[in-house]
This record gives sequence, C-alpha cells and structure tokens, in this order.
Amino acid sequence: MQEKSSDNKAKPRKNTWLVKAGEVEIGAGKEVVVQSMCATHTRDVVATLEQIKVLQDHGAGLIRVAVDSKVDVEALAEIRKKTTAALVVDIQESFHLVPLVAPYVQKIRYNPGHLHHMQQGTSVEEKVKFIVDEAKKHNLALRIGINFGSLDPNQKELTKKSYDTALESVREHVHLMEKFSFENYVVSLKSSDPNEVIELNRCFAEEFPYIPLHLGVTEAGMLPIAEAKTRAAFETLLLDGIGDTLRVSLTLPYAEKYKEVEVGKQILADVYSGKAHRHFYQQSGLNIVSCPSCSRVENGDFVHFAARVKEALAFAKDKNITVAVMGCRVNGPGEADNADIGLWCAADHVNMKIHSELIGSFSFDEALERVKEEVAKL
Repeated sequence: MQEKSSDNKAKPRKNTWLVKAGEVEIGAGKEVVVQSMCATHTRDVVATLEQIKVLQDHGAGLIRVAVDSKVDVEALAEIRKKTTAALVVDIQESFHLVPLVAPYVQKIRYNPGHLHHMQQGTSVEEKVKFIVDEAKKHNLALRIGINFGSLDPNQKELTKKSYDTALESVREHVHLMEKFSFENYVVSLKSSDPNEVIELNRCFAEEFPYIPLHLGVTEAGMLPIAEAKTRAAFETLLLDGIGDTLRVSLTLPYAEKYKEVEVGKQILADVYSGKAHRHFYQQSGLNIVSCPSCSRVENGDFVHFAARVKEALAFAKDKNITVAVMGCRVNGPGEADNADIGLWCAADHVNMKIHSELIGSFSFDEALERVKEEVAKL
C-alpha cells in the first residue's frame, strides 16, 4: 500500500562531483545511470557473457559481477576479452583479490560490513587504503555499499539502531576517502524498507551534498510488490534531486533478469515526464523480503522456492508478518534475523529462523511445509 503526495515536480539534481567508471559518467548532473547484476556464476564464462549482452542491450550502463576466488578472477579475464560493457566487480569479503580484478573492470564495490571477515589482524583503514591504492593505479571508480543486511559489526556495537549504524559506517568511510585523497567514488545506503532508504539518503545528501548516490531498495522481492517498494523510494528521492545511479533489485529467474533494467528505466521516464509522485510506503499484510537473483545464490532453485513460499502463504496475505527468503551468505543471515521468519537457502537445504533464533535446517520441501505451519501459529 502506498500513499502518494500530489507534488510531482522534480527539484534540480544535487550538484555532486563527477565520478568516472571508464567511459560511464556518474553525477555532476549527468543522466542517471541504470545498473544491474549478473545472476550467472562468474566462472561460467559463456552464460555470464550472454547475460551481460542481454543487460547491455536493454540499457544497463553498468553491469556487476561477483568475484570470490581466483577461479572467478580467471573467468573475469576471459569475460573482459569478449565484452566492451562497463563492469563492476563486487568483492564483499574478498578485498585481497582487488589487485587481480582491477585490470578487467571499471568500478569496484566494497561493503564495509564485510571487510572484517578476512585478515582480521589488519585494520579497516589499512584494507580500505589497499583498495583505494589499486583504484588510483587503474583509474577505477569505487562504491561504498552500506546494506542493512550486512552492517559493520564494529559499528553495531556502538549504536542501537540499524539506521544510526549505517550512517556512522558511511561517515567513517567517507573520512577514509578524504584521508587518502580519493574522490572517484559513490555511496549507497540500502535497506529493504523503502522509507528507511528515503530517510537515509536524504540525511546523507544533506550532510555530503557533493558525493554521488547510488540508489537501491535491497531485497525488494518479487514483482509486482518489489516494483511498488522500489518506486516509493526512487520516485521520492529523484523528485528531491537525489540520486545519480540506481539498481532495481528483483527476485527473478535467470532469463528475466533484464526486467531490473526495464523497471529502472521506466521509473526514470515517469519521474522526468511528471508522472511520478513522492511516496510514503505503508506495508500492509504479508511482507515477503527476498534477495535479487545474483551470482552468489548457491542454488538456482532459490528463485523458484521464493515463488513457492509466496504461493503457499497466500492464506496469510492480510496478516502483518515478514518472511525473508534469502539465497546467499552476503545478506542472508542479517535479513533472516530481522524477519519474523527467516529462510536462508544454502546449496541443498534451508536454514530457518524464528525471530532470529535458528530452529533447524530442512530440505526445500520440508521448509515449505514448516513455514506454513509457523506462519499459521503467528
């Protein structure tokens, strides 16, 4: 359910600095860049190249792939030989691979919440400097990607609310960028709650008006509700002049991944034609949070499982219950903890949590029956 304001006149864009990811220009009043992410495993070179082409053909200005191992790096080198697309590599905890991937991409995304996983004896500042030094060497753009599903545990110890943790984390990393004299970067502040996305990005844009923002509602879920959530955040922020690049996160089958780009481009068209409105998103009834199909999903059946969960819980569509259906380790545990019922899908089983407490691991079919039982109890 959405409440709309009648004010649909866009304010002038924030005059952010210019960020260059190869030939792609972000910020400084340039056209908003629509992004997407491959749902294929990077090591599958043929499938990944096919998906890059489809996304590129539908208008994706930047296309993200994940790299978690040297096997992925080798595949990325082959992919680079056969595409001209502007590529972003998502490193998560694998920051030590940055020197290996840097020659093949235009942009690197790192998540402050995952820098603590590897080389725990090395400080966050040293790790960020390591990334920045490589970005300078190869003329790469960076994205500091803050996500409610994987917040920095060190910051979480100092704050009580995820909102405050996210802001403190991004302030720390903006300070590090200033310390290392690096400006070719953007920031993203993502939550699965559209209203939190609006407030976080408004706050950041007020405090750091010169830094370009990448917009996203993470784990928005399945269509059509995922588009409604995304529109609520994107239309409101874009009408306020906030946002320089965006990614629509949808739980989709591999063959339909291009819909992320289509939805993003349609939102932009509506904003600049006067058809969009400022929103306050009011969640009513069953809320299924599910992560976008991406290369880190350990079992492709996750997408079909999410659809099965939605269908199985139709009996509770009017109940105010949140069920998270997550497909990988990156934000899976965090989103599962934040939901009434969390289903975190591994390669051959589903870990189930009730109010953040793990109650067991089940096969996909068993998990489907169990979630129906638990939702009925709630």
